[in-house]
Amino acid sequence: MEMKFVIATHNPGKVVEFQRILEPMGIEVVMAELSEPEETGKTFAENAFIKAEAACKETGLPAVADDSGLCVDFLNGAPGIYSARFAEPGKRRLTVLEKLKDVPVEQRGAHFVSAVCAVFPNGDRIEAEGKCFGAIAFESRGENGFGYDSIFEQEGRTFGEMSNEEKDARSHRGFAFQEFEKKLREYLTIGKA
Repeated sequence: MEMKFVIATHNPGKVVEFQRILEPMGIEVVMAELSEPEETGKTFAENAFIKAEAACKETGLPAVADDSGLCVDFLNGAPGIYSARFAEPGKRRLTVLEKLKDVPVEQRGAHFVSAVCAVFPNGDRIEAEGKCFGAIAFESRGENGFGYDSIFEQEGRTFGEMSNEEKDARSHRGFAFQEFEKKLREYLTIGKA
């Protein structure tokens, strides 16, 4: 099942996660200089499709993208689909922490969402979504991961404090990829029948 997938992201952290999950399936992960399509979707799934479809059209290869973000209960689900544009780069975690400065622990609930979409040159697509629930920590902790990982806490530890294996086993992207892997294997099996 040797296949090439182009990864529709400019985020090196996401590329590494995609490789960890796709390469054991015999899928070669390739990068391409891609233009950034405008993410006009109203949901994570719509934005993942927009990115994957644009990358597929640009490269002629099957393309996979994810759109993911942090939804904070106290902020009515913000930053949500605007997670990557919530504040200027380098200030996003601090902005969330500042907005929750005096919020008590029981009101700091949050969840991550990841929508994964693969688009094939023939127009077929595979979609999957994963969620994981936790809370916003009172401070940023841990050097692993990227994005909001160091402020998202489960069982007293942030994603930034967990190993890659631990994070993959419990993260939104890990869950989305489990579902995606199942659907992709089915798709590839049907395609070979």
